[in-house]
Amino acid sequence: MAALTFKGNKVHTKGSLPATGSKAPDFKLTKSDLTDASLSDYSGKKMLLNIFPSIDTGTCAQSVRKFNEEAAQLDNTRVLCISKDLPFAQARFCGAEGIDNVEMLSDFRDGNFGKAFNLELSDGPLQSLLSRVVVVLNENQEVVYTQQVTEIVDEPDYKAALEALENA
Repeated sequence: MAALTFKGNKVHTKGSLPATGSKAPDFKLTKSDLTDASLSDYSGKKMLLNIFPSIDTGTCAQSVRKFNEEAAQLDNTRVLCISKDLPFAQARFCGAEGIDNVEMLSDFRDGNFGKAFNLELSDGPLQSLLSRVVVVLNENQEVVYTQQVTEIVDEPDYKAALEALENA
């Protein structure tokens, strides 16, 4: 269980992130066209998983904008932005912002992603949403970098995540 804060108040996740060097857990998420996406769909690609509570907050939106600019330009790389927002809200945000270099995915159906990666919030006002996390996977779908942002309203360490992605 990770101990985090949301606006200075303690909150917790249901477990710990996958360890560096471990194989990423499989998942089933929903794309904006309401079809499923799973880990195997990205086989052979480096992946940056930008995970956050809701696209309708300033910090979450900024992380999508930043990774859209930076990480999406890298070769053999997919940037997956993951929340429990409905795919319609995710698509609306990307359309309004002109964001097209990242893939928005939703964990709204059964929450299996948040549970598999142990990053679902177990208490506090955002209970059941996903905590703010960045996970980088290499082409073999092994975890090479994780950051669980300890204050949920703070932005992730973009530089460290991008360096890990480039070296994955």
